[in-house]
This record gives sequence, structure tokens and C-alpha cells, in this order.
Amino acid sequence: MRQPESARRVGGDTDIAVIGALVADPRRCRILLALDDGRALPASRLAAEAGVSPATASSHLGKLTEGGLLAVEARGRHRYYRLAGPAVAHLIEALQQLAPALPVRSLRQHTRARALREARTCYDHLAGRLGVELMSAMIERGHLTGGDGVFDLAHARRDQPTGYGHDVDYTLTESGAELLADLGLHLPARRRPVRYCIDWSEQRHHLAGALGRGLLDRFAQAGWIRRTDTTRAIHITDTGSQGLHDLFGIDLTPS
Repeated sequence: MRQPESARRVGGDTDIAVIGALVADPRRCRILLALDDGRALPASRLAAEAGVSPATASSHLGKLTEGGLLAVEARGRHRYYRLAGPAVAHLIEALQQLAPALPVRSLRQHTRARALREARTCYDHLAGRLGVELMSAMIERGHLTGGDGVFDLAHARRDQPTGYGHDVDYTLTESGAELLADLGLHLPARRRPVRYCIDWSEQRHHLAGALGRGLLDRFAQAGWIRRTDTTRAIHITDTGSQGLHDLFGIDLTPS
């Protein structure tokens, strides 16, 4: 049974083998990856993602919930599951950085892998090439200050090749605040305005924090981007391509 937080703080070293056992099953990994875009999905959908029966999926979901990796909420007669928090999302990103790539045996797999690297969600913000180009553009245009968006492992102090960054203190400038006002974007006061992650596929910084979440939501509201139903990949619409070019100078032609 999952221990309360106060009980877990008492005792010896952390037992990472418990988490290791949870992510050692490929079916549970497929469930975690399906939820890595921050959405809550029903058990039936997650059973399909894992390629297992509803009863087997229920067992896996129970273990992931008991282990603290998933949270569950009831909506009428249905139960919806989501990642327990951003720390779980960063665990998944870190594992993706270390794990070998699956062999690509079809055009469909190749297309899917490329789409994830071009534009995807990282929990509640944009990642992939779109995410890092967006941050780079905001730095170049003076909307952010404090760093250059580059991850240098040789000189990193606390930063790792994936996950939240800590070495650079990015700040939103006056022109950045004006940009947000023009976009009709208001950042919640309860959350740190600007954070960054090291993007596992690009090895550069992408925006996180309230600003990262706000831009993702605003782009979706404006019809610039569209989530896909089956992966974390983000589709950039024609309107979005034009808007990103006009506002940020971003041109995501194939690299």
C-alpha cells in the first residue's frame, strides 16, 4: 500500500527499484507514454494503447496508481487516469533520453517518430523542434533574458540532458510582457512564470512554467496547433505556420 508522504520521509535511502519495477513492463510504459501530454484518458482508451484487455489494463493501472505514478478521477461512471504530476513526466522524458530507440520497420513508425521530434507536448508545454525554436526566437527578439537557450553538458552544474533546468535564470522582459498582452495571455500568479526544460531530442532549452503552459493553451485556442488523438505529437496548422512566422520568425520547414 502506498505510504503517506510523512511516512515516506522517515527511513533510509530511496528505493528506486520500486519505480524500476513499475516501468519495467512494456505495457505499463505504453500507458505512461500515452498520458505524457498531460491529458486524462479513460481506462478503455489506455487498454487499447497498451494492447491488452480491459481486465489486464485495470491491473496495470492499479499498480501505477498505487506506486504514485498515476492519479485517477471519477467522471460519472468512468474513471480517468493522468500522470500524478510533472515529476512523472520528467521521469518519462529522462528514460526516453537513456533508452535505445525502437527499430523503425515501417513508414508509419518513421512518420510518427519524426512528428514527435518536430513538435510535441512535454506534459503541459511545447517541446521538440517547435519548442526550442520558440524559446530561441523569444531570446533573440529580446522577450526573454538570462541565457542563450543552449545546453552544454560539459559546463552544466545541475542541469541534465533532459528534465527541468536549474542553471539558468530566465526572465521575461518588458517587450516579452507586451507580447503576452498582445496575445491576450495572462500568466497565473501562483506558478513560477518562466522555467525551462532540456529537450531530450534537440538538446536545447524549451519553455516550461506558466509561460510554456500559457503559450500552448493560447496557440491551441487560436487554432495554430492541434493535438493528435494517438500520440503526443502536435500538428501545426496552416494558420499556425503563418502566425509563428509573422510573430516569431519561425519557419519549421523539414530540417
